[in-house]
Amino acid sequence: MNHSPYAVVLDACVLYPSMLRDVLIRIGLTGLYQPKWTAIIQREWQRNLRANRPDITIDQLARTEALMNKALPDAMVTGFEALIPGITLPDPDDRHVVATAIRCKAEVIVTMNLRDFPTKLMAEFEIEALHPDEFIMDLFDLNQALVLKAVNAQRACFRNPVMRVSDYLDSLLRQGLPMTVNALEKFRFLI
Repeated sequence: MNHSPYAVVLDACVLYPSMLRDVLIRIGLTGLYQPKWTAIIQREWQRNLRANRPDITIDQLARTEALMNKALPDAMVTGFEALIPGITLPDPDDRHVVATAIRCKAEVIVTMNLRDFPTKLMAEFEIEALHPDEFIMDLFDLNQALVLKAVNAQRACFRNPVMRVSDYLDSLLRQGLPMTVNALEKFRFLI
């Protein structure tokens, strides 16, 4: 697989929901972009998921993380910690995400929490925070075939029971992806 040099940091909030995490990773596996994260980001989404879903075991979360790191062995970013003190954000707990982006030369952070990454502050680092819906649409505009391949592969994994296209699109809509769903509606036969 050939990867684009387009590194993108995935914030914990977009890795938390399994459906959204899976579609972002599958699109990354097409080579359209390079997903990036850190051990801190991994721990954050897992801690939040475990707090809301105590039925999910630590072993299940560790297995998911291992599969993510195996699928995308270049995704893990290290060596960003020294950059954290030089970053100012409304929530100091988010500085590590920006430090990660600086370290891996990412121009984009994909997050649901856009207010935590103000445009003016992010511009100082030449980094843009994008909602996952906007990010996926940018990738769709870049290469519809590869995004359709990724969503088709994701839906195909739902075998018992088989997930109908309409149910799949409804699921993406519940993930906060209305523009993506609108674009995919036109290609239902390929999903």
